[in-house]
Amino acid sequence: MFWTSWFLAVLAIALAWPVPVLLSRAQWPARSPFTAMLLWQAIALAGGLSMIGAMLVYGLEPIGDNLLAGLKALAGMVFTNAPTTSLGFWHVFALSAAALLTAHLVFTLLLTYYKIQRQRRRHRELLALLASPSADGPRTMVINVDSPVAYCLPGGARSVTVLSDGLMAALEPAELRAVLNHENAHLDQRHHLLLWAFAAWRQALPWLPTTRLAQEAVSSLIEMLADDVALKTESKATLIKAIAIVAGGNSGSPAARMAFGEPELCDVGPGQPGATGGAGSARTTASRVSRLLSPQPPLPEPLRAAVLAACLLLLAVPTALLIVPGLLG
Repeated sequence: MFWTSWFLAVLAIALAWPVPVLLSRAQWPARSPFTAMLLWQAIALAGGLSMIGAMLVYGLEPIGDNLLAGLKALAGMVFTNAPTTSLGFWHVFALSAAALLTAHLVFTLLLTYYKIQRQRRRHRELLALLASPSADGPRTMVINVDSPVAYCLPGGARSVTVLSDGLMAALEPAELRAVLNHENAHLDQRHHLLLWAFAAWRQALPWLPTTRLAQEAVSSLIEMLADDVALKTESKATLIKAIAIVAGGNSGSPAARMAFGEPELCDVGPGQPGATGGAGSARTTASRVSRLLSPQPPLPEPLRAAVLAACLLLLAVPTALLIVPGLLG
């Protein structure tokens, strides 16, 4: 248990600093955004598991040879008033820190979900008053805004894509189809769930580099995934022009907080969990256009397989260390 706790602590530190920094600087994610998305999720999950697991294992070391045995012994101490003399001060401190961190993460996840759902409810109420159904799609509504605006509002069967009059006037039919396909891809692929999870992760641990880098990377990757869906029916030139028109038209406009390519801006206000945009949005737009102007071949199959294997190892190793006795002595 001693070496297990130290190994998990080292893994948690690696996944909190050098690994996300290196991945955020890599060029290959734009070539295979789905694979990169899986890796970011694995890093976040494994990092949290290792962080909490290291404290748990250290705290339970005197009373069990693995996590399950230690938790069983701890439950006996709590519910049957068994002696706790085997636990020293630092063991109790580690257990308390693990419990508080777990509670903090869960509470922040639920609180972020509540805030997002509240904003969506208010937004739907405004749309019911100010928007009208569009003839361009069954899940499309139009608002009377001069700036080119397009965004999606997730909500299961009530999910809609919202367009502005200014956007529809500025785009050609093929460009409008590209925008619709892009936004519908966000809804169909449930991108808002990823953004919710990573927004909550950043809100809970804003001082951790992983949370900021992961949220920025995931926000960019989902745009690339949605672009790839739009490219199945429209040309690169059409999509690039649509992106440029919307990005240029939103500069300085209040409607920019709900711009094309920013599906969560309709969920929360600026500064709230899940909000994106600003400098990050400009970087995302630049990377999307650059990717379309200078396309690179997808990551080779062996390399994609290696990344997927790394994802599995990141999740399997800390899990096995926590539940299998004696792996590291």
